[in-house]
Amino acid sequence: MSNGSEEHSEEGGAWSGSAGAEAFAAVEAATDWLLGYPFVFEALSGRIGEDEVLVDYGCGPGRVADRAARVLGARVLGVDTSAEMLAMARSTAPMVAEFHLVRDGRVTGLPDGCADAVMCNHVLASLPTEEAVLGVFAEIRRLLRPGAPFVLLTSDPACTDLEYTSLRVGTAGASYGPGDEMPLRLRRTDGSWQEVLNHAWPVDRLPLLLESAGFRAVGQRRPTVDEASALADPELVERYPWTAERAAPPLVITSALAA
Repeated sequence: MSNGSEEHSEEGGAWSGSAGAEAFAAVEAATDWLLGYPFVFEALSGRIGEDEVLVDYGCGPGRVADRAARVLGARVLGVDTSAEMLAMARSTAPMVAEFHLVRDGRVTGLPDGCADAVMCNHVLASLPTEEAVLGVFAEIRRLLRPGAPFVLLTSDPACTDLEYTSLRVGTAGASYGPGDEMPLRLRRTDGSWQEVLNHAWPVDRLPLLLESAGFRAVGQRRPTVDEASALADPELVERYPWTAERAAPPLVITSALAA
Protein backbone atom coordinates (compact mmCIF):
# COMPACT_ATOMS: atom_id res chain seq x y z
CA MET A 1 0.00 0.00 0.00
CA SER A 2 1.09 3.54 -0.57
CA ASN A 3 -0.13 7.03 -0.15
CA GLY A 4 1.00 7.49 -3.64
CA SER A 5 4.03 7.93 -1.81
CA GLU A 6 7.36 6.31 -2.39
CA GLU A 7 7.74 4.22 -5.49
CA HIS A 8 8.11 0.48 -5.03
CA SER A 9 11.89 0.84 -5.21
CA GLU A 10 14.44 3.54 -5.88
CA GLU A 11 14.20 2.87 -9.62
CA GLY A 12 10.44 2.48 -9.99
CA GLY A 13 7.63 0.10 -9.17
CA ALA A 14 3.94 -0.30 -8.52
CA TRP A 15 3.02 3.38 -8.69
CA SER A 16 5.81 4.73 -10.91
CA GLY A 17 5.22 6.57 -14.16
CA SER A 18 2.00 8.06 -15.53
CA ALA A 19 0.19 4.70 -15.59
CA GLY A 20 1.12 4.09 -11.95
CA ALA A 21 -0.13 7.50 -10.90
CA GLU A 22 -3.45 6.92 -12.67
CA ALA A 23 -3.77 3.45 -11.12
CA PHE A 24 -3.17 4.79 -7.65
CA ALA A 25 -5.75 7.54 -8.15
CA ALA A 26 -8.33 4.78 -8.74
CA VAL A 27 -7.72 3.07 -5.37
CA GLU A 28 -10.70 3.43 -3.04
CA ALA A 29 -8.80 3.34 0.31
CA ALA A 30 -12.00 3.12 2.39
CA THR A 31 -10.26 1.36 5.30
CA ASP A 32 -7.59 4.07 5.35
CA TRP A 33 -10.19 6.85 5.38
CA LEU A 34 -11.91 5.12 8.31
CA LEU A 35 -9.04 3.90 10.51
CA GLY A 36 -6.02 5.77 9.16
CA TYR A 37 -6.06 9.34 7.95
CA PRO A 38 -8.59 10.78 10.46
CA PHE A 39 -6.35 9.53 13.28
CA VAL A 40 -3.25 11.01 11.65
CA PHE A 41 -5.04 14.36 11.60
CA GLU A 42 -6.13 13.88 15.21
CA ALA A 43 -2.54 13.16 16.27
CA LEU A 44 -1.46 16.43 14.63
CA SER A 45 -4.37 18.53 15.86
CA GLY A 46 -3.29 20.91 18.59
CA ARG A 47 0.38 20.22 17.82
CA ILE A 48 0.55 22.30 14.66
CA GLY A 49 -0.90 25.78 14.45
CA GLU A 50 -2.77 27.49 11.67
CA ASP A 51 -0.46 28.39 8.76
CA GLU A 52 2.44 26.41 10.26
CA VAL A 53 4.24 24.06 7.88
CA LEU A 54 3.12 20.42 7.60
CA VAL A 55 5.05 18.21 5.20
CA ASP A 56 3.26 15.19 3.70
CA TYR A 57 6.21 12.93 2.91
CA GLY A 58 4.90 10.63 0.17
CA CYS A 59 1.91 12.75 -0.82
CA GLY A 60 1.08 10.86 -4.03
CA PRO A 61 -1.90 12.42 -5.85
CA GLY A 62 -2.43 14.79 -2.94
CA ARG A 63 -5.82 13.73 -1.59
CA VAL A 64 -4.62 13.28 1.99
CA ALA A 65 -2.49 16.44 1.91
CA ASP A 66 -5.44 18.42 0.61
CA ARG A 67 -7.73 17.10 3.35
CA ALA A 68 -5.08 17.82 6.01
CA ALA A 69 -4.88 21.44 4.89
CA ARG A 70 -8.66 21.76 5.18
CA VAL A 71 -8.92 20.00 8.55
CA LEU A 72 -5.84 21.43 10.27
CA GLY A 73 -5.50 24.84 8.64
CA ALA A 74 -1.80 24.16 8.16
CA ARG A 75 0.35 25.20 5.22
CA VAL A 76 0.83 21.78 3.66
CA LEU A 77 3.79 20.91 1.45
CA GLY A 78 3.54 17.75 -0.65
CA VAL A 79 6.69 15.68 -1.15
CA ASP A 80 7.10 12.60 -3.37
CA THR A 81 9.66 10.60 -5.35
CA SER A 82 7.36 10.49 -8.38
CA ALA A 83 7.20 13.52 -10.69
CA GLU A 84 4.03 12.04 -12.22
CA MET A 85 2.33 11.86 -8.82
CA LEU A 86 3.27 15.47 -8.13
CA ALA A 87 1.93 16.57 -11.51
CA MET A 88 -1.38 14.89 -10.69
CA ALA A 89 -1.43 16.44 -7.21
CA ARG A 90 -0.89 19.92 -8.62
CA SER A 91 -4.11 19.57 -10.59
CA THR A 92 -6.24 17.82 -7.95
CA ALA A 93 -5.10 19.17 -4.55
CA PRO A 94 -5.75 22.94 -4.57
CA MET A 95 -5.21 23.39 -0.82
CA VAL A 96 -1.60 22.13 -0.96
CA ALA A 97 0.74 25.12 -0.96
CA GLU A 98 3.82 23.63 -2.63
CA PHE A 99 5.14 20.39 -4.11
CA HIS A 100 8.69 19.10 -3.90
CA LEU A 101 10.43 16.15 -5.55
CA VAL A 102 12.63 13.71 -3.63
CA ARG A 103 15.86 13.20 -5.56
CA ASP A 104 18.64 10.90 -4.36
CA GLY A 105 16.94 10.61 -0.98
CA ARG A 106 16.73 14.36 -0.35
CA VAL A 107 13.75 16.68 -0.71
CA THR A 108 14.65 19.35 -3.22
CA GLY A 109 14.06 22.97 -2.25
CA LEU A 110 13.42 22.49 1.48
CA PRO A 111 16.03 23.54 4.06
CA ASP A 112 16.87 21.91 7.38
CA GLY A 113 14.33 22.48 10.16
CA CYS A 114 11.70 24.00 7.88
CA ALA A 115 8.76 21.83 9.04
CA ASP A 116 6.58 22.21 12.12
CA ALA A 117 5.27 18.66 11.58
CA VAL A 118 5.57 15.77 9.13
CA MET A 119 3.10 13.02 8.28
CA CYS A 120 4.08 9.93 6.31
CA ASN A 121 1.36 7.52 5.20
CA HIS A 122 2.16 4.00 3.94
CA VAL A 123 5.55 4.95 2.54
CA LEU A 124 7.45 2.22 4.42
CA ALA A 125 5.67 -0.48 2.41
CA SER A 126 7.69 0.68 -0.60
CA LEU A 127 11.08 0.32 1.10
CA PRO A 128 12.93 -3.01 0.83
CA THR A 129 15.69 -2.59 3.43
CA GLU A 130 16.26 -1.22 6.91
CA GLU A 131 18.85 1.10 5.40
CA ALA A 132 16.18 2.57 3.13
CA VAL A 133 13.77 3.04 6.04
CA LEU A 134 16.44 4.76 8.12
CA GLY A 135 17.27 6.96 5.12
CA VAL A 136 13.68 8.19 4.90
CA PHE A 137 13.52 8.74 8.66
CA ALA A 138 16.79 10.68 8.56
CA GLU A 139 15.51 12.96 5.80
CA ILE A 140 12.27 13.57 7.71
CA ARG A 141 14.32 14.35 10.81
CA ARG A 142 16.34 16.85 8.75
CA LEU A 143 13.16 18.64 7.72
CA LEU A 144 11.72 18.88 11.25
CA ARG A 145 12.58 21.55 13.76
CA PRO A 146 13.62 20.14 17.18
CA GLY A 147 10.66 18.99 19.24
CA ALA A 148 8.29 18.88 16.25
CA PRO A 149 5.92 15.92 15.78
CA PHE A 150 6.18 13.14 13.23
CA VAL A 151 3.14 10.91 12.57
CA LEU A 152 3.51 7.67 10.64
CA LEU A 153 0.70 5.48 9.29
CA THR A 154 1.43 1.83 8.47
CA SER A 155 -0.48 -1.38 7.90
CA ASP A 156 0.32 -4.31 10.20
CA PRO A 157 1.86 -7.18 8.19
CA ALA A 158 0.61 -9.61 10.85
CA CYS A 159 -3.02 -8.97 9.79
CA THR A 160 -3.07 -11.61 7.06
CA ASP A 161 -6.08 -13.69 8.03
CA LEU A 162 -8.89 -11.30 7.09
CA GLU A 163 -10.08 -9.52 3.96
CA TYR A 164 -10.74 -5.90 4.86
CA THR A 165 -13.19 -3.61 3.14
CA SER A 166 -10.60 -2.10 0.81
CA LEU A 167 -7.47 -4.19 1.28
CA ARG A 168 -6.04 -7.64 1.86
CA VAL A 169 -2.68 -7.76 3.68
CA GLY A 170 -0.30 -10.50 2.56
CA THR A 171 -1.26 -14.13 2.05
CA ALA A 172 -3.52 -15.87 4.54
CA GLY A 173 -1.50 -17.77 7.13
CA ALA A 174 1.84 -16.32 6.02
CA SER A 175 4.25 -14.49 8.30
CA TYR A 176 6.57 -11.72 7.23
CA GLY A 177 9.80 -10.35 8.64
CA PRO A 178 11.32 -6.89 8.18
CA GLY A 179 11.60 -6.00 4.51
CA ASP A 180 10.09 -9.25 3.23
CA GLU A 181 8.16 -8.99 -0.01
CA MET A 182 4.45 -9.11 0.70
CA PRO A 183 1.50 -8.95 -1.70
CA LEU A 184 -1.23 -6.42 -1.01
CA ARG A 185 -4.64 -6.36 -2.69
CA LEU A 186 -6.37 -3.00 -2.95
CA ARG A 187 -9.98 -2.37 -3.91
CA ARG A 188 -10.47 0.08 -6.75
CA THR A 189 -13.33 2.55 -7.02
CA ASP A 190 -14.97 0.35 -9.69
CA GLY A 191 -15.11 -2.58 -7.22
CA SER A 192 -12.29 -4.57 -8.81
CA TRP A 193 -9.09 -5.51 -6.98
CA GLN A 194 -5.51 -4.64 -7.82
CA GLU A 195 -2.53 -6.52 -6.41
CA VAL A 196 0.79 -4.82 -5.73
CA LEU A 197 3.99 -6.08 -4.19
CA ASN A 198 4.94 -4.32 -0.95
CA HIS A 199 7.51 -4.82 1.82
CA ALA A 200 6.56 -5.83 5.35
CA TRP A 201 7.67 -3.74 8.32
CA PRO A 202 6.41 -5.23 11.61
CA VAL A 203 4.97 -2.41 13.69
CA ASP A 204 6.89 -3.41 16.83
CA ARG A 205 10.14 -2.77 14.93
CA LEU A 206 9.34 0.87 14.18
CA PRO A 207 10.04 2.50 17.58
CA LEU A 208 13.63 1.25 17.60
CA LEU A 209 14.22 2.44 14.05
CA LEU A 210 12.79 5.87 14.86
CA GLU A 211 14.95 6.23 17.96
CA SER A 212 17.99 5.24 15.88
CA ALA A 213 17.12 8.03 13.44
CA GLY A 214 16.95 10.78 16.06
CA PHE A 215 13.39 10.66 17.37
CA ARG A 216 12.11 10.39 20.94
CA ALA A 217 8.82 9.95 22.83
CA VAL A 218 7.68 7.25 20.39
CA GLY A 219 4.16 5.93 20.91
CA GLN A 220 1.76 3.72 18.95
CA ARG A 221 -1.99 3.44 18.59
CA ARG A 222 -4.22 0.97 16.76
CA PRO A 223 -7.48 2.80 15.92
CA THR A 224 -10.79 0.96 16.19
CA VAL A 225 -14.08 1.27 14.34
CA ASP A 226 -15.80 2.51 17.49
CA GLU A 227 -13.24 5.30 17.83
CA ALA A 228 -13.56 6.14 14.15
CA SER A 229 -17.29 6.84 14.44
CA ALA A 230 -16.44 10.18 16.05
CA LEU A 231 -13.75 11.18 13.54
CA ALA A 232 -14.44 9.72 10.09
CA ASP A 233 -16.96 10.86 7.51
CA PRO A 234 -20.37 9.68 8.84
CA GLU A 235 -21.41 8.58 5.36
CA LEU A 236 -18.34 6.36 5.12
CA VAL A 237 -18.95 4.90 8.58
CA GLU A 238 -22.45 3.84 7.51
CA ARG A 239 -21.51 2.63 4.02
CA TYR A 240 -19.94 -0.69 5.03
CA PRO A 241 -20.34 -3.18 7.91
CA TRP A 242 -16.56 -3.09 8.64
CA THR A 243 -16.67 -6.67 9.92
CA ALA A 244 -12.96 -7.44 9.52
CA GLU A 245 -11.92 -4.00 10.74
CA ARG A 246 -13.89 -4.59 13.95
CA ALA A 247 -12.36 -8.03 14.46
CA ALA A 248 -8.70 -7.04 13.96
CA PRO A 249 -7.96 -3.41 13.04
CA PRO A 250 -5.09 -3.49 10.50
CA LEU A 251 -3.65 0.03 10.74
CA VAL A 252 -1.24 1.49 13.28
CA ILE A 253 -0.40 5.13 14.03
CA THR A 254 3.16 5.71 15.28
CA SER A 255 3.94 9.17 16.69
CA ALA A 256 7.29 10.63 17.70
CA LEU A 257 9.08 13.91 18.33
CA ALA A 258 12.24 15.12 16.66
CA ALA A 259 15.04 15.05 19.23
